[in-house]
Amino acid sequence: MPAYIIVDVHITDPASYEEYKKLTPSSIAAYEGKFIVRGGETKTLEGDWKTGRIVVLEFPTAERAMEWWNSPEYSPAKLIRQSAATTNMILAEGYQKLY
Repeated sequence: MPAYIIVDVHITDPASYEEYKKLTPSSIAAYEGKFIVRGGETKTLEGDWKTGRIVVLEFPTAERAMEWWNSPEYSPAKLIRQSAATTNMILAEGYQKLY
């Protein structure tokens, strides 16, 4: 079943965050992941959610998503992001067809 990492990023150091954006795609691809949403314009439809940069990643399974999250390939980029932004991030399993 596919799994999604959903991220809401509020960038505090734009120059460093640009470096993060350069490092991340190859680490995601190494774990069969792909970008579904990457920083496009957002509009809040309900509630008072004040979004930052929204990113949605898709992986074939939750296990692959967690392998990426904990991987040596992503580790240097993760450290940059954590110092250049505040982030809310979740892992959500997708829908599995039963037919």
